[in-house]
Formats: sequence, structure tokens, C-alpha cells
Amino acid sequence: MKNFNQLPEFQKEFKRLGSKYPSLSDDLIRFEKIITEFPTGIGKNFDTIHNSEKVKIIKARLACKSLRDRSIRIIYAYHKNKVEFMYIEIYFKGDKKNEDMGRIKEYLRLVV
Repeated sequence: MKNFNQLPEFQKEFKRLGSKYPSLSDDLIRFEKIITEFPTGIGKNFDTIHNSEKVKIIKARLACKSLRDRSIRIIYAYHKNKVEFMYIEIYFKGDKKNEDMGRIKEYLRLVV
């Protein structure tokens, strides 16, 4: 079984978006099934933004039924040695243009 964890900032963002988009919890469960089988994703909806020996940071599109399958962006870390996932950030592309690189760099600084 894979381990899924969340940064506190992610939890706040998820709660805020979840109240706006009720299907988000179910959408995340479907997403986790995909990345359990393909940890770095498959297809054009997954983009590696950091790759090291220990950890990969992936930016992915999470299909959201409440948005009629338009996507929410989700940033997560895949720790290869531990087979563990850490959710770093989640946002709606219409609200925010890009990921928080400062948060990603801070996370990498703590784990590497």
C-alpha cells in the first residue's frame, strides 16, 4: 500500500477548493489510484518539474467532475526509495497561473 501525505498548506487549499467543488474528494481518490499504478503519471497530463535520485516533483492535472472535467492542478512529490507521495500544492488554473516554486524549493530543502 502506498503512503499519501499532505503539507499543511495543501490541506488548507484542498479544504477551500473542496467547499467550492464538491466532487474533489472523490476526484482525488481516482487520482491516487492512477499514481499508485504509475507514480510519475502517464500521458500529457503529468509533467516532471524536479528529478533527483531520491525524489521527483510532478505537476499534474486532476480532472474535477464539479468543473465538468476541467482540471485542477496538483503538485506532488514521489519519494522513490520509500514509495511515498507528498501532496505539496493544489489550485484551480483559473484562480492562479503557476505553482508556488518557493514552496517546492522549501520542501526540497527539507527532504534532500
